[in-house]
Amino acid sequence: MTMTGTYDYRETGLCFPTNFLLGAATASYQVEGGFAEGRRGPSIWDTFSKTPGKVWNGDTGDVAVDHYHRLEEDLDLMKELGLEAYRFSIAWPRIQPQGVGQPLRDGIDFYDRLVDGLLTRGIQPIATLYHWDLPQALEDAGGWPARDTAYRFADYAAMMGQALGDRVATWSTLNEPWCTAYLGYGSGAHAPGRTDPEAALQAVHHLNLAHGLGIQRLRETASNSPQYSVTLNFHQVRSVDEYSHAAVVAIDALANQAFTRPMLRGEYPRDLIDTTASVTDWSFVIDDDMEQIHQPLDLLGVNYYSTTTVRTWDREGTKERHDGHKDVGGSAWPGADEVEFVQQDGPYTAMGWNIAPDGLEDLLVSLHQKFPDQPLMITENGAAFDDVVEAGLIHDVERADYIRRHLVAAHRAISRGVDLRGYLVWSLFDNFEWGYGYSKRFGIVRVDYETLERLPKDSASWFAELIRTRRIPGVASIPR
Repeated sequence: MTMTGTYDYRETGLCFPTNFLLGAATASYQVEGGFAEGRRGPSIWDTFSKTPGKVWNGDTGDVAVDHYHRLEEDLDLMKELGLEAYRFSIAWPRIQPQGVGQPLRDGIDFYDRLVDGLLTRGIQPIATLYHWDLPQALEDAGGWPARDTAYRFADYAAMMGQALGDRVATWSTLNEPWCTAYLGYGSGAHAPGRTDPEAALQAVHHLNLAHGLGIQRLRETASNSPQYSVTLNFHQVRSVDEYSHAAVVAIDALANQAFTRPMLRGEYPRDLIDTTASVTDWSFVIDDDMEQIHQPLDLLGVNYYSTTTVRTWDREGTKERHDGHKDVGGSAWPGADEVEFVQQDGPYTAMGWNIAPDGLEDLLVSLHQKFPDQPLMITENGAAFDDVVEAGLIHDVERADYIRRHLVAAHRAISRGVDLRGYLVWSLFDNFEWGYGYSKRFGIVRVDYETLERLPKDSASWFAELIRTRRIPGVASIPR
């Protein structure tokens, strides 16, 4: 039982066990840059970001934070902070420019250097195969709504298993397939920017299929007994009143159960089929798809930032659409036309997302209750704030406080029996924040986008102390 309103999740001194993994995460298109290096092909995000009006300020990931060229410097910084794990993603078009064919040696070499550099510094490599940068050629052939993309992904997974499968500690097939499917093909807020509700649901299924096929191919090719996982962005859905139960059911089905149920139980829930009946009959699910998707996982990655509050729309006035994502005209919720997303109480991050550490505790406990034998890891949690540089320092008290409160939530979940294996902060660096370009800063390390200089913030020092001591430190001048 959480104590919202009376408990603020600001305890200090809580201790994590030595085997609780503490690290940071990034994604290839957001940090690498080097977009034309080593014969890398274009991704859907290259195309999308260079389309006028799609990304704030016309920003692109061409340079990002230049991690591709500053790899050794960045690895040394990770070591200085004491990171125990680094979750990175592999740029599929850096390996296969067209999404098919033999892998590029230059691309493999880059990730060889990254993984070896991590291991040399005592940092566990956690590799995500897909963090949204689909080769543009595969999108031109149909993208994720096309079944063939799942098979192309399986081939790519096998290549990476062969290349890095003797050293990567943990593999994650997909990052946030909810965003890929619903924001990419439903709302149009993310690449490739399509607004077709049935295509979004086709993408859901083919991403699930890609996950299952990818796990199988990794198991065939990896040789060092790694852990296998997937990373999902869970929506902790709350209702406004007792009349909104149907709204909660619909959004939970679309946001969460569309992925957890096939991956962890080998089925699509009836609530999902009923919610989307006006959009599709799901006839694209064929043969033994569910058996292929349902593969044992060593870890379930949990990404959490804020809660979601819904109610059944009474059709009076303009429907509220405060679901936390850019509104560009389409819908990320196919079939859920009677649901509105209400503005939640603050405080908020710079993204406009509410700060609710109790939501993380509730989510972790709920997942443990639904899937009691499934180990969990927090693979992303963090906050964007408008940092100010003062005399060469960044006193990002709000970010440190946000991280501290969510780690307290994680600790409370563990005390309630949740098998939680670690916490990865999002993000190590300020970076390209998708449709928001460089206007939002999530990093515990600041990047000057003109000089590309790295500057650890106070939150980085706070996190380093946590890792060193295994205890949650206090935060000075906590905002109330």
